[in-house]
Amino acid sequence: MPADEMRSALIRKDDDDNEPPEVGASEPETPVVAILGSGDFSRSLTGRLLASGYQVVVGSRTPKRSAALFPRSAEVTSQLEAASRAEVVFVAVFPEHHSTLSELRPALARKILVDVSNGSRIESDGPSHAERLADVFPESFVVKGFNTVSAWALQTGPRDGSRQVFLCADNPHAKRSVLAICRRMGFSPVDAGPLSGALQLENLPLSLFPSWRKPVLATAILFVFFYLYNFVRDVLHPLVTGGRSLFYKMPVETVNVTLPSVALVMLALVYAPGVMAAALQLWRGTKYSRFPGWLDQWMDGRKQLGLCGFLCAATHAVYSLCLPMRQSARYKLLNAAYKQVQDHVEVAWNEEQVWRMELYLSAGILALGLLSLLAVTSLPSVANNVNWREFSFVQSTLGYCALFMSTLHTLLFGWNRALDPNQYRFCLPPTFLLVLVLPVSVLLVRLLLLWPCLAHPLRRIRRGWERRSHVRFNLPNDDRSDNVSHV
Repeated sequence: MPADEMRSALIRKDDDDNEPPEVGASEPETPVVAILGSGDFSRSLTGRLLASGYQVVVGSRTPKRSAALFPRSAEVTSQLEAASRAEVVFVAVFPEHHSTLSELRPALARKILVDVSNGSRIESDGPSHAERLADVFPESFVVKGFNTVSAWALQTGPRDGSRQVFLCADNPHAKRSVLAICRRMGFSPVDAGPLSGALQLENLPLSLFPSWRKPVLATAILFVFFYLYNFVRDVLHPLVTGGRSLFYKMPVETVNVTLPSVALVMLALVYAPGVMAAALQLWRGTKYSRFPGWLDQWMDGRKQLGLCGFLCAATHAVYSLCLPMRQSARYKLLNAAYKQVQDHVEVAWNEEQVWRMELYLSAGILALGLLSLLAVTSLPSVANNVNWREFSFVQSTLGYCALFMSTLHTLLFGWNRALDPNQYRFCLPPTFLLVLVLPVSVLLVRLLLLWPCLAHPLRRIRRGWERRSHVRFNLPNDDRSDNVSHV
């Protein structure tokens, strides 16, 4: 074979006029990036691109009036000239004004258009704004991105809460070019697939805490239930049976009894799906069967449930610290002291009550401390700095410790009140008995799963072993049973 043919490539790649030129951050000269539009987002994007080492050309319909709004190192010119001077063009105009750029179609041919627009409401049906922009410029390569990043994040630089930038496009070369720009700006790009996923990205900034709706709703329902339950027992019952008006308890005391009830139930709801999933895996004998949809959704919302419970627990601690500051507490203290003097009681020390209160407060403080650790560890900035084993230890092992201490705190609060008939007002059991049902059940099931007869099979199942399917390995010409292995 001739030497020239040996040096040539075995597979020749045909020139494709439909591929845009790659624009990366490793070019020796300063890359030029164009921005169409002169709004707030355009100005913030210009500042971030300049700080990242890019040369920015801004295209405006009124360049003379808009030039004063941009840094001096950015060139503000007409839209046509800006579109002609860069291979990557950010389209930072409102979606309803995309059609006004149709006259730039020849200048934008075979160039990368980055659509950063968002809609004014959530759309369930397409096409997306990026797909409409691709229809207006069929010869260009449209990339949807940077619409989930705020102008403030561009001005101050990427932070943990706004570091990710979602990108979607049909052309891989155009997507790689924008990925390189994104990394050079200090953000973390996330490939969101083809351009057909742009509608989901455009709806993302308009969604108001979508993963928090059910946990917040559960918290609100539990709060209303326990508040009404405590109101009937502590306020309405004395009024009906003895004619005493105790409505002053509603703003503080009733709320302070309700908050720990909600917090403990919410914490039990965090760990209940875990033990249910373990029991289901033991029952099925495999980990490769999908959980029911409701259980999957429940497990996905455990972080939000835990944070809602932590909010209730922290608020309960603040309310408890404020209890002695109330005027009603001062009156009760004075009345008790006056009654003690009248009864000629010199020492009112009650050893049992003192120990109960000391243990009750100690368990509550430890529970709040563990809950605080769980909440802090769930923050992305903290979770990213620990490995999986450390994160699992905090969220699982210490989490169950927090659930145990919270349950112990409630048990010490109840002490022997469950045996007192006077506590069953309107034939309703004390609140702490209702609260303890779920956490005690979760802890008992968890303790049961720690037994070797259940823990060992569960560990094997989670390592891939299946009860009903196994592989047998036999040695050649050997039928002995001791040479059979089960995987």
